[in-house]
Amino acid sequence: MQFKPKETLTEQVATHIENLIAFNQLKGGQRIYEGPMSKELSVSHGSVREALLVLEKRHLVRSIPRKGTFVTELDEHFVRSLYETMLMYLTNTSLKLVRGWEQKDIDRMEGLYESMSDCLNKGQLIEFLDLGIEYTQASMTYADNYFIVTAINDLWPSAKRCAFVAFQKGIPVLKENLEHMRHSLDAIKERDEETLVKILKEYADQQRRQVLECIN
Repeated sequence: MQFKPKETLTEQVATHIENLIAFNQLKGGQRIYEGPMSKELSVSHGSVREALLVLEKRHLVRSIPRKGTFVTELDEHFVRSLYETMLMYLTNTSLKLVRGWEQKDIDRMEGLYESMSDCLNKGQLIEFLDLGIEYTQASMTYADNYFIVTAINDLWPSAKRCAFVAFQKGIPVLKENLEHMRHSLDAIKERDEETLVKILKEYADQQRRQVLECIN
């Protein structure tokens, strides 16, 4: 793996392990051993240990005293809790966007939407996922709440993990994802709060069902 100098070593290691979990290369319940991981990445045990602390804060791993660190299980309770929480936070931030957006905000989101459409046509799943997260982050421009933004940022990795699971159902799921995005963007442009809240709930419910169908 090639590390980026602009990031701290701990963050780079955390991102690497995060992606292994998000893309199911490290599976729920699997133990992460510091020794082999540090050897694989050519970093110290301390760097891996610090990275795992970061990932525990992001809900991707859990540390059990005297047993070790394990990948968080992606079970029904975890999935339902995640989407319920994400919906609550994103509804709050999206309504603030509806009430305060400027044209530059819409232009950026339209650009991301077009890029995602292009990725869909090219079958670029990972790029599609990353752009989807960037799109949602763009919708948080007017969040203006430290605690909500921090909480959402800590939930992103789990949301990415679940999205990857749902997208395994194929192209139709990606198309549905884009359709919801299109509808939500139109509602934002029209400053239609009621419709936006409905769209966000429908999308959260739909993706939750898709994830549960894949893991059950």
